[in-house]
Amino acid sequence: MTHDTNPPETPQTTPPNTETSNAAPTISIEEQLQQALDSAQAHKDAWLRAKAEGDNIRKRAVLDVANAHKYAIDSFATELLAVKDSLEAALSIEQVSLENLKSGVELTLKQLNSAFDKFHLNEINPAGDKFDPHRHQAISAIPSDAAPNTVVQVLQKGYILNDRVIRPALVTVSKEPNA
Repeated sequence: MTHDTNPPETPQTTPPNTETSNAAPTISIEEQLQQALDSAQAHKDAWLRAKAEGDNIRKRAVLDVANAHKYAIDSFATELLAVKDSLEAALSIEQVSLENLKSGVELTLKQLNSAFDKFHLNEINPAGDKFDPHRHQAISAIPSDAAPNTVVQVLQKGYILNDRVIRPALVTVSKEPNA
């Protein structure tokens, strides 16, 4: 039995030739550090700009909301100016007949109703309807042949703005004649 004392041969590799013209130039650690610092500074600057832009957007949004609240009725007020002008024109007439005054008031009421319709401000006129505490305010109850809790008289119309009651109708409701 013969033992081979020579170790198995391993392929020999030669170190890369650093002197060839195709090799990339080596960058020193100081240069790599400077590049990393420059990149970090650029990222920090971009982050600061983005943060400032976010703050500006937030401030603009707050200002826009404040202006929206402040000038929310701007369009409605403009519509009401025509109604005011009509009323002032009616009062400025020297010789007024009852018929002219009545027709002027009717036209002015038409203008006002048009403005209300345009901005979804609707009347609550519940005569004959069942009493609804969310839309009506009962002032009194009177004996009546109508079913109990039926609106028998509207003392003052109510108003709804976009499905929200801004003034309930003031009403008188029915109660049983024996009560």
